[in-house]
Amino acid sequence: MPLTYERSGVSIAAGDRLVDLIRPLAASTARPEVVASVGGYAGLMEIPGDPDRLLAATTDGVGTKLKIAALSGVHDTVGIDLVAMSVNDLVCVGAEPLLFLDYVAVGKLDPDVIASVVSGIADGCRQAGCALIGGETAEHPGMHAPNAYDLAGFAVGLVRRADVIDGTRVTPGDVAIGLPSSGLHSNGFSLVRSILPEEELAVRARELLTPTRIYVKEVLRAHRAVTGGLRAAAHVTGGGLHARAGRQLPERCQVRLRAGSWPVPAVLGELARRGPVDPVEMLRTFNCGLGMVLVVPRDEADVAIAALGGGARVVGEIVERPAGEGAVHIDGDVFPAR
Repeated sequence: MPLTYERSGVSIAAGDRLVDLIRPLAASTARPEVVASVGGYAGLMEIPGDPDRLLAATTDGVGTKLKIAALSGVHDTVGIDLVAMSVNDLVCVGAEPLLFLDYVAVGKLDPDVIASVVSGIADGCRQAGCALIGGETAEHPGMHAPNAYDLAGFAVGLVRRADVIDGTRVTPGDVAIGLPSSGLHSNGFSLVRSILPEEELAVRARELLTPTRIYVKEVLRAHRAVTGGLRAAAHVTGGGLHARAGRQLPERCQVRLRAGSWPVPAVLGELARRGPVDPVEMLRTFNCGLGMVLVVPRDEADVAIAALGGGARVVGEIVERPAGEGAVHIDGDVFPAR
């Protein structure tokens, strides 16, 4: 029987249900300055006295990728993942990251290990151009195993109201530009650990722990270069390419991606084969080679690609959404049968 993310212990449906339950609770706390809250890539809030600029804030973690760090003793890359997961979300609303804070919970504090983790956080902050201004480390004996730790990160950025990316200007005929991922990034590792035996996870740690690519500087550069700015941006994380690529699109629009128009990391094809994992489940779990999908007018595609660099390419287009279909359609097989 093919493996699924849910069989490995993660329910995306439960996560979506939780967001629905949380949304009214967050709404009950609203202040007049709140522009956008739960459900988007980042919360947005006016700066009192300066309504033309908005603060953007987001939070995330690294997930069970940390199990591989603990198994292998390789701790200097997961901090980059921690930063990437938040700052890549900030840039999807057009915000420049300003500051970052971390929270580390450990079973038993090993200063050398956590210093290695924080060295990665500092590296990620340098890549994103934001300042690491503080954090918290807590020992939780009995809550975590002595050699285990968990991470959470919090990022705040700034965006002019006129520069917010929200998808409202997307229209059929626009094109989708994909930025390649550096590998698995930080999603789907519960399924990875169900496929690969523990001893192999440890041996292949450096490959599997390749950090999430940080897209901040190139996306902001493209946002400035494209006339009127980027029309939509999607950081491909939890829910995979199928759920995330069309996250900002209006109801009437669909992004049609062309399989084969971007490279898929070999490790993903291997996981699909060894699971085995159904191709549809792969698309619902992993980034499948695209870490970020941007939407621009067709006549601005070359401008955007030149500003982005780093393997950016046109991977699809925006069309009218057919009745009964979702926001993402993929033409062809990303994981063809072998």
